[in-house]
Amino acid sequence: MNSFSVGNATFGDGRLTIIAGPCVVENLDHASLMAGKVREACGNAGLEFVYKSSFDKANRSSIESFRGDGMETGLEVLNEVKKEHGVPVITDVHEPWQVAKVSEVADIIQIPAFLCRQTDLLVAAAKSGKAVNVKKGQFLAPWDAKNIVDKLVSADCKKILLTERGVSFGYNNLVVDLRSFPVMREFGHPVVFDATHSLQLPGGLGKATGGQAEYIEHFARAAVACGVDAVFMEVHNDPANAPSDGPNQLPVERLEPLLHKLKAIHELVAVKEERASS
Repeated sequence: MNSFSVGNATFGDGRLTIIAGPCVVENLDHASLMAGKVREACGNAGLEFVYKSSFDKANRSSIESFRGDGMETGLEVLNEVKKEHGVPVITDVHEPWQVAKVSEVADIIQIPAFLCRQTDLLVAAAKSGKAVNVKKGQFLAPWDAKNIVDKLVSADCKKILLTERGVSFGYNNLVVDLRSFPVMREFGHPVVFDATHSLQLPGGLGKATGGQAEYIEHFARAAVACGVDAVFMEVHNDPANAPSDGPNQLPVERLEPLLHKLKAIHELVAVKEERASS
C-alpha cells in the first residue's frame, strides 16, 4: 500500500482518516465554525482529518442552484481555515487551468466523479505535485478505476486516493457495491468511502438532488468493516437550510458518536486481520 501524509493527516499505514466538511464554501464564518466542530469531533475520537469544501459546485441539477462564490473567494476562505485550525484541506477542480491556482492552497486536489476520465484534468492534477483524490464515476465499475490510476502514475503522481461514491442504479438512485473496496485497494493506493454522496438521490427533487441521510451511519460502518482507509462525509450544522446537498449531509451533532464507532470497528478489523495472518 502506497501510504502518504498531507500536513498532519496520514492515509494508509493502517490508519483510518476522515475527510469532512460542508458541501460548498458558504462564507468564512461558517467555514471556520464547521472546521472547528469537525476538528473537535475528530480529536475526541482520536482520528486525523482533512477539511473538505468546494468553491464551485459546477454540476448542480439546475441552473438556478447555488454554486458558490467562485474560486478566488473560496480559496481565500480555505486558506484562512488552514491557518486558523491547522488542518490540511481538500477541494475540487473542474478544468485543467484551475489546478495551478488551487494547488497553492489545497493539500489534496479532488477530481469530481463526472470528470474522473478526463485525461487532461487528471494529468494536470498529477503534475501539481499535490495528492490527488479521484471520485470514481457513477458510471464505472471498480476494476475500471485502474485506468485512472495508470493515468495519474504516468504523470508521476506519488499520492493517490480513490473514492467510492456509489454507482447508477435506476432513475434517481445509487447503489454501493462493497466489492469496490477490496478491488480498488488491490491497485496499491488508499481507498476512501464517500458515505454521504453515496446516499444521494440524483435529481430526485426535480431541480435538486435528494438524499437519505438517515442511512449515513449504516453505510459508513459497513465500509470501515470492509477495510477502507478513509471515510469522506459532508457535514453541516443546519442541513435543512444548506445551499447545496442538504438532504444527504450529516448533521454535525451526529458526527462524533459515529466517529467513535468507526474507530472501534477499524481497530477490531485490524486485530482480526493480524490474528489471521499470524
